Amino acid sequence: MLLIPCPYCGERDIAEFGYGGEAHRARPADPAALSDAEWAGYLFMRRNPKGVFAERWHHAAGCRRWFNVVRDTATDAILAVYKTGEPQPEIAAEPPRTPSGEPPIGSGNEGARIALPGEGDAP
Repeated sequence: MLLIPCPYCGERDIAEFGYGGEAHRARPADPAALSDAEWAGYLFMRRNPKGVFAERWHHAAGCRRWFNVVRDTATDAILAVYKTGEPQPEIAAEPPRTPSGEPPIGSGNEGARIALPGEGDAP
């Protein structure tokens, strides 16, 4: 069972929450000026790293508020929780390891990585 500490209600079971995706994504200032590919990139392309990642969560079965969680995606360890609008805390984390002890080398899919808008060209 994964417990998420809601900054408003305290620690609750993950079943009470909804995942909201990557935190701190800014909406484009003028969406109408974007090409279809740029708009699709904003809507659908997300980072999905193995390791420390800032995410948005919604306490759907509790206070119904949104907040941010810094979580290690390899181990599900929650490293920090903070309210929406607050700056992301600095986290000094070790390279990610899975519960089975898998080394932090990634999934092997680095060659298939798609560059997000503003990140330059894909490898």
